[in-house]
Amino acid sequence: MVFFARMDFSQGNLFGYIEDLQELTIIERPVRRSLKTPEEIERLTVDEELNDIERAVYLLSSGQDIQGTSVVANLPVLMRQNPAETLRRVLPKIREVLHVAGVEMQLTAAVSFLTVLQDESVSIHTYSHSFLHIILQNLEHRDAGVSNAWLETLLAVIEALPKETIRHEILNPLVSKTQISQSLQSRLVSCKIMGKLAYKFEAHIVKREILPLVKSLCQDVEYEVRTCMCRQLEHIAQGIGTELTKTVVLPELVELARDEGSSVRLAAFETIVNLLDMFDADDRSQTVLPLVKSFCEKSFKADESILVSLSFHLGKLCNGLYGIFTPEQHLRFLEFYKKLSTLGLQQENGHNDNQLQLQTLEQEKKYISVRKNCAYNFPAMIVFVDPKNFHLELYSIFFCLCHDPEVPVRYTMAISFYEVAKLLNSGVYTIHKELVTLLQDESLEVLDALVGHLPEILELMTTNGGENSGSESKLLSIPDLIPALTTAEQRAATSLKWRTHEKLLQKYACLPHIISSDQIYYRFLHRMLTIILTNNVLPVQKAAARTLCVYLRYNRKQEQRHEVIQKLIEQLGQGKSYWNRLRFLDTCEFIMELFSKSFFCKYFFLPVLELTHDPVANVRMKLCYLLPKVKSTLKIPSDKHLLQQLELCIRKLLCQEKDKDVLTIVKRTVLELDRMDISLDAFQKRFYENDLLDQEKERQEHLLLEMEQLEKEKQQSEGRSTNVNDKIFEKKRRDNKTSSVLAKSMTLSVSGSSSGTSAGKEDKKSKLVRSQSFSTQALHPKYSNIDKCPNKSTATGYTSSISGMGKSCMLSFTDDTFRTRSTGNSGNATFPSSSSLTTSRNSFNSADQKNNGNKESQSRKMSIF
Repeated sequence: MVFFARMDFSQGNLFGYIEDLQELTIIERPVRRSLKTPEEIERLTVDEELNDIERAVYLLSSGQDIQGTSVVANLPVLMRQNPAETLRRVLPKIREVLHVAGVEMQLTAAVSFLTVLQDESVSIHTYSHSFLHIILQNLEHRDAGVSNAWLETLLAVIEALPKETIRHEILNPLVSKTQISQSLQSRLVSCKIMGKLAYKFEAHIVKREILPLVKSLCQDVEYEVRTCMCRQLEHIAQGIGTELTKTVVLPELVELARDEGSSVRLAAFETIVNLLDMFDADDRSQTVLPLVKSFCEKSFKADESILVSLSFHLGKLCNGLYGIFTPEQHLRFLEFYKKLSTLGLQQENGHNDNQLQLQTLEQEKKYISVRKNCAYNFPAMIVFVDPKNFHLELYSIFFCLCHDPEVPVRYTMAISFYEVAKLLNSGVYTIHKELVTLLQDESLEVLDALVGHLPEILELMTTNGGENSGSESKLLSIPDLIPALTTAEQRAATSLKWRTHEKLLQKYACLPHIISSDQIYYRFLHRMLTIILTNNVLPVQKAAARTLCVYLRYNRKQEQRHEVIQKLIEQLGQGKSYWNRLRFLDTCEFIMELFSKSFFCKYFFLPVLELTHDPVANVRMKLCYLLPKVKSTLKIPSDKHLLQQLELCIRKLLCQEKDKDVLTIVKRTVLELDRMDISLDAFQKRFYENDLLDQEKERQEHLLLEMEQLEKEKQQSEGRSTNVNDKIFEKKRRDNKTSSVLAKSMTLSVSGSSSGTSAGKEDKKSKLVRSQSFSTQALHPKYSNIDKCPNKSTATGYTSSISGMGKSCMLSFTDDTFRTRSTGNSGNATFPSSSSLTTSRNSFNSADQKNNGNKESQSRKMSIF
């Protein structure tokens, strides 16, 4: 109703709309007129019979600017194809054109000349003879951007030129170029060239020929020249060594630090900080420290321009001057850092309301930059105060920076969080709350910065978590960690930044080493499956699939593992959407990577082969690409029946496939499968490393089963002991009314039974301790040693170390068959019980032998492997 109320369909308004449309058509007409006329097209046309050199010469001579620019951009190609003719005919034309060329061609020429040098199309002698003069001629171009482009090319050329060429062609002309009579641009270029030349000559040559020019430019009347020369003093000092730096460079820096120009003082301060390592203790205490103190005092009073740079270099300054600080000076610099860390926040806390109104936007940006630099220097300040004093001296600042109202500050803290955690080591438990805070930050940029080192941070916090550290109390060491992790993932999922979501899911694969298996199962594992099924971004789905496989790999309950496997097969492998079936194949790739071969063959081999009948060609095509990996999981002779199933599926594809693209890939896959060798149950030399890795995976899978069984036995024993104690308590309560003799005898019987129970509990406890030691090896691959793998003692390669109920449980897990049974059109996978798995396998093998026994000769002929 509101929409129709605003619309006016009167005749006048309709004519107004038509006039507006006519105006739009008039606007489009000049665009059509701007097309090239036949005469212009004729002038742009080039004879096709000309070769590359002739065409380049023609375009440079009579072509338009855009054609000449394309020739200059193509110069490196011409030099590679025909360097002699290019130097003889094309390069002279380029030199002529550059005198009157525009900015675009000049910039293109500077890049092309540098590319020719890097390609080494000609010798350095030829290059300096042909190209160097053109570079030097264009250094002083009136356009500053063009001049800088040619200067960058020259500085790169200087590194490759011989010393004599540099002396005659570059150094000698500098004497006149640095004179006050020369243009400002010429003197600025000379400053940068001298900074480069200091590396090329010996110290005595630099002292005799370059340092006098340096001193002259440091006293130039223009502050831009003094600033530029001051920034080059760092390179000159590194070229001439410590002694000359102390006697020549340091006095110049001290004088420039007192210059009237703020940019000159800033350049002097930054150069002094960068040269701290070259000054001895006396220079630092007598010269550098007073200068730094002066800068710090003036930064808040008269010279705020240096505040941002001072905050950026403060960490380097404090640690560079650490050895000469008195306790008072140490405390003063620490307080100065604390003041900078909260600069500009007092107004937000309700103070100085009048100043807040007068505060300019530039000041706000400056204060944000200062706090950001303080966050950058925070790890250096921890070293400065010693990690032992962190909680007393710096924790309050750390809290403020992590809760700063500006995103750039929190982003910088998130980046440096891992460095802070490493420095604190055993004291890392003091920053648990800040980790949770940054995980729940409203900005995804902060979350993305923190997630980069999240596995390392969580590992440090669980291993050095103070009193609560240890495998028995992982969750207690980081309060509110799981809600923070789930909140972070949900926020990333609802945003448009899928790369952050992908990165987060990849890093969450570390959680089995951090939190318990049940917490992962109930809070994260099902979430990963939901992402695979519902998310629309392929990299995110793949990241979730791999992380889910990692969770499945370290899950400690067989019932939960079977449930997840069943959901993967039913919801992905047999899903209605072809997209889900494609993701099932991706998940199977991760299964083959993370689990043993026998695990994949038991649960996923046959469901994968069922996709050869998929109605969608893309699914069948992806399956064909995966078949070589699928075949590599087989072991002969134990998996011979699976190999026969694979061969049968390939034959059906060859005979029944109608899609041309899929059929082409099938034929290519057949050839690849035919060349593949299948590993045997026994170790082979060519598969030795892979077999060892696979055996280690099987061993860890066995350890998980053994831990589960021992934990069940422990729970059962504890339950029995509790029931016995309850019965004894009831009996004692009833017998209290009888004679004292009966009471004494009852007491004796109770003590006897309790001693027997305690002995049984001790035996179970020893088993559980052993299983927990296995758990550490299974859940932490870095502690497992592949060279200490036990040898295979059975056909399946498993080694049993438990008896009774443990053996039956292990046999049900290591059985080699996992078949999906379909009833009617449902297609739902059914999981046989552990007692029926072996029977089904035997019946399947016997049926295969009956069906294939009469066709043995035929199968030999048709075998494609």
